[in-house]
Amino acid sequence: MSKGLEFETLNENVKKVQYAVRGELYLRASELQKEGKKIIFTNVGNPHALGQKPLTFPRQVVALCQAPFLLDDPNVELLFPADVIARAKHYLSLTSGGLGAYSDSRGLPGIRKEVAEFIGRRDGYPSDPELIFLTDGASKGVMQILNATIRGESDGILVPVPQYPLYSATISLCGGSLVPYYLEETANWGLDVNQLRQSVSKARSNGITIRAMVIINPGNPTGQCLSVANLREILHFCYQEKLVLLGDEVYQQNIYQDARPFISARKTLLDMGPPMSQEVQLVSFHTVSKGYWGECGQRGGYFEMTNIPPKVVDEIYKVASISLSPNVPGQIFSSHLGLTRQPVSGAMYSFPQIRLPPKAIEAAKRAGKVPDVFYCLKLLEATGISTVPGSGFGQKEGVFHLRTTILPAEEDMPAIMESFKKFNDEFMEQYEDHRGYSRM
Repeated sequence: MSKGLEFETLNENVKKVQYAVRGELYLRASELQKEGKKIIFTNVGNPHALGQKPLTFPRQVVALCQAPFLLDDPNVELLFPADVIARAKHYLSLTSGGLGAYSDSRGLPGIRKEVAEFIGRRDGYPSDPELIFLTDGASKGVMQILNATIRGESDGILVPVPQYPLYSATISLCGGSLVPYYLEETANWGLDVNQLRQSVSKARSNGITIRAMVIINPGNPTGQCLSVANLREILHFCYQEKLVLLGDEVYQQNIYQDARPFISARKTLLDMGPPMSQEVQLVSFHTVSKGYWGECGQRGGYFEMTNIPPKVVDEIYKVASISLSPNVPGQIFSSHLGLTRQPVSGAMYSFPQIRLPPKAIEAAKRAGKVPDVFYCLKLLEATGISTVPGSGFGQKEGVFHLRTTILPAEEDMPAIMESFKKFNDEFMEQYEDHRGYSRM
């Protein structure tokens, strides 16, 4: 008789899950690091791991909240600025027992109020704190909503391709079906609504009921920013098809250019007015892991619901209550969404296309590897640069990419790029096809 946890008897949905960001390339990079090789982890958006310094003010506030006895120290004003002391006392007053106590399952009411105020300033429309759930990073919120939405394998979720594999992994885990809609690389990874309709039609012909649509704006891994016109098209499409729109907006502070600023799906929807603004269902996600905070390890995030029926909100609250509460220090970081505003220099990712020579593709097949995985493994072995193959995000047949962050320190980038170029030139030379090249 087999034991309770054997591979053969695991939930089949668990076996289906793939997550390229922490997949084969990451595991190989970790092995090489243990062997003493210097690894540059550009595979994941983890700014502090690559040298970004944390913002002082929120770290000082949380430090005082974690050790409130310091507030009784007569020298506290010599150690911490007055505004830090005042803010720490404020947040401690919002808790029932400090950071070591559970909060409401949606997060501390006072902090949800501050997040609502941030959203109101950003969009020009008031936000209801009762419709905001603080979460352990945006990823946990996405998982909660997809779990509530997907009823079985005949329920489909429209997801952009290339996509962040959180979505394919969670949809698999929930037993649903991912319905891809392809972004157009030659149009700066733009979205064609006609292509959306084709994806829906094809899925329905296969017996799939489309329940929701995901947008990632700004894009991950592609880095594009949706225009207002595009957002309006998407919202109108969701209105026609009666879909809930899941707006992954975690990179809203990472804008590289001035021509196309970030505009939230919520603002666009409310600007459109009735009946759209009163009927389109929207769930928006944000986090302190990205932007200018880069506080990935704090696991602070939130989602906000728009036009979701009260009974559905109650059910989501019930499920959130199973975990009792999100982590409280992360909630305090979430509150800083509306308290600091600093300029940023660019997006977090690059998604270059790799034009692989036929002989390289043949070598990959002989090695039992997808071609872009083969290339990325060779890059890792030669240079220590850890990236993610484009196949982990989804791409068109016969087209290959890799995703890399642009997070290493600015002074380190020339050497990294020179190392990358040297590897790429030698790789292409090895496989004797001088027409092939990698665009970076």
